[in-house]
Amino acid sequence: MDDIEIVDSDPTWPDKFEAERTVLLSVLGEDGVLAIEHFGSTAVPNLPAKPIIDILIAVQDLSAAKAAFVPKLDTIGYVFWADNPKTDRLFFVKGLPPYGPKRSHHIHVAERPSEMWSQLAFRDYLRANPNVAQEYAALKRQLATQYRHDREAYTQAKGDFIATIMKRAADSA
Repeated sequence: MDDIEIVDSDPTWPDKFEAERTVLLSVLGEDGVLAIEHFGSTAVPNLPAKPIIDILIAVQDLSAAKAAFVPKLDTIGYVFWADNPKTDRLFFVKGLPPYGPKRSHHIHVAERPSEMWSQLAFRDYLRANPNVAQEYAALKRQLATQYRHDREAYTQAKGDFIATIMKRAADSA
């Protein structure tokens, strides 16, 4: 079962990102990789989260990245979601059952600028506004209970809150 689990913030999450970033660069090389960012809730200090490190990789050409990254990331345990309905990005999961006990890392690959890269504004706003991060934490915990077995509904239910914060972030930029 791949249920939604929200855990208290773990101060080792940034270190886990840096360790995985090092592995990714050793496997992918720097050719074609423009940037690698830690984003999502594990990138916000003191924010409860699903214990999954979200990684965002910027590339110049998504088609070239697909051809190169899929076989390389497979060698270090990442499963490529070939049927992703969002064609502006590539998505990989490490630890996804039955390939592992539970998800530990997500990699999102996208060209810059893109919708994926705009999400860094959400991360940065929560980092700068701990009170808003705590509002988000409460919402996440409530929704994780309500939609424990439905990742899509959980993600969709956070949409209005995220859109409000994205607008605030854009207005304050």
